[in-house]
Amino acid sequence: MHAARIDGKGTAAQMRKELQTEVQALESEGVTPGLAVVLVGENAASQVYVRMKQKACREVGIYSKEHRLSESITQVELLDLVDALNADPDIHGILVQLPLPGGLDEQEVLCRIDPDKDVDGFHPINVGRLSVGAPGYAPCTPAGIMELLRRTGVEIEGKKAVVLGRSNIVGKPTAMLLLGEHATVEICHSRTRDVAAACRTADILVAAVGRPEMVRGDWIKPGAVVIDVGINRTDAGLIGDVAYEEAAAHASAITPVPGGVGPMTIAMLLSNTVHAAKRTAGLV
Repeated sequence: MHAARIDGKGTAAQMRKELQTEVQALESEGVTPGLAVVLVGENAASQVYVRMKQKACREVGIYSKEHRLSESITQVELLDLVDALNADPDIHGILVQLPLPGGLDEQEVLCRIDPDKDVDGFHPINVGRLSVGAPGYAPCTPAGIMELLRRTGVEIEGKKAVVLGRSNIVGKPTAMLLLGEHATVEICHSRTRDVAAACRTADILVAAVGRPEMVRGDWIKPGAVVIDVGINRTDAGLIGDVAYEEAAAHASAITPVPGGVGPMTIAMLLSNTVHAAKRTAGLV
């Protein structure tokens, strides 16, 4: 057995084409989806991510407004900007690029965003909506994982899913989304005893721990679907949390790194922004 490669890059490109069509339809109704991106400081990785997001916005026709701020900005000034964006009718989604520089309270900033403009899905109200299955925005990486599974034709209902990692950004919301699709879900973390044994029970394995090639081939149940969220920079380049070639010898399907989950994160950000514009216009 050698696993099929789950092409996140190609899937994200197809999504952008679909979103471009949706944006054109919205424009015919007099609505242009708008996304505000707030970048504080000079974090190099954050700057790269923001450029990628803006490029994707241009491709599909989303209006993108970037706010580049000095790391010397005060908490009050940053909150005032968020308040102004909440009140701006041309802005349907607000993204505050994390991490923020030291001295700024990330949680307070995220909580200040209007939940209906919280296209990153980090506001506690959207977290609550996700936990009870109410309409809202899920964080983009977990939402991208679910979209990849759906478009790949992976059956989720009744399957055993194991999620490695319990972060608020990936692990916990991914587990909630899988549970919402009727999987039986186990979350593993740094205190879990015998993680390898837990992984061997998984029909769907999601690795999001930030440890290069932690998941070995003999951790994979034959025929399992493996979703590798890890992006680890090494001397050999970007590698995931899964030893790809080893795992591919056991799995039925697996995401590569790069080119797997990563591109889907931005695609889901665009999708959430378009949906927010539709909702504001009363079209959904």
